[in-house]
Amino acid sequence: MNAKLSFFLITTAILALGLLGVCHGGPLKQNYYKHTCPQALKIVRKVTWKHVAQDLTVAAPLLRLHFHDCFVRGCDASVLLESTASNKAEKDAFPDLTLGGFDVIADIKAALEKKCPGVVSCADIVALAARDSVAFQYKRSLWKVLLGRRDGTVSHMQEVLVNIPPPSFNFTQLKHLFASKGLNVHDLVVLSGAHTIGDSHCFSFDNRLYNFTGKGYGQDPTLNPIYAEYLKRKCKSLSDVTTTLGMDPRSSLSFDTHYYKMLLQKKGLFQSDVALLTDKEAYEDVLKMLYTRNFFAAFGPSIRRMGYVQVLTGTEGEIRRNCSVVNS
Repeated sequence: MNAKLSFFLITTAILALGLLGVCHGGPLKQNYYKHTCPQALKIVRKVTWKHVAQDLTVAAPLLRLHFHDCFVRGCDASVLLESTASNKAEKDAFPDLTLGGFDVIADIKAALEKKCPGVVSCADIVALAARDSVAFQYKRSLWKVLLGRRDGTVSHMQEVLVNIPPPSFNFTQLKHLFASKGLNVHDLVVLSGAHTIGDSHCFSFDNRLYNFTGKGYGQDPTLNPIYAEYLKRKCKSLSDVTTTLGMDPRSSLSFDTHYYKMLLQKKGLFQSDVALLTDKEAYEDVLKMLYTRNFFAAFGPSIRRMGYVQVLTGTEGEIRRNCSVVNS
């Protein structure tokens, strides 16, 4: 299959899946649990902060978990479901094998079930934990989370590959994928800023170091040569499947604007990062995001829009008692 045909089929699949419904169900609300579980938000923050305080690297996986959840079947906690004898779930798909934070979500759910059983959805927990994991650094929330999501009962491994953007995507592919979720170029640039925290495995970008030509050799000419040498010292070959390193060197534990500074120095780790500089609109947004005030002001609205993708509300779905399995 040639590259153009492959791209067409992938893009068509993405649009077909995404446009099934960007948002359905009723509106989400900020004070959704005010009467049914008044302590819900405090419990989520307390448990999340406990985990992050013990290990600062926990914040990035929780933020990433929210993204992976919302981009496949919408924000319905389907990413948390375990596979069964008759079905391979999302978390067993290759892009999700490196996800983390499941233990934190389980701890939060256990605490909430003890206080107010059967009330707070796993989908809302994922959204809140993502926010609170970042909030720990600043001891204040950087965005408000609208609540009222219900949990889905379906999770299919095969749906992940056509909904989660691989690190090799170019700008056109990224734009199409985000558009299929009701998100625009501005959201793409802003949400990419989440790469300022967390680690990545070498296999996510090693082609840029050793096989950019696709013929077993060649380095990506758009990659800063000094940075490339640094990466090669960490990732010594295409066969390295275990080594990890910070996506934003020297700042991988701090939620800040350093990611955008690295981009402009040609030190974006993934091809999908560098892709933001190939479009005029996206490039101008990157320049704006260099300023902390702009980034923080933009991140909240963008992640809230993401958190509304294909949500289940009202009587749709269910409130799982255990986030890893559907109710029996």
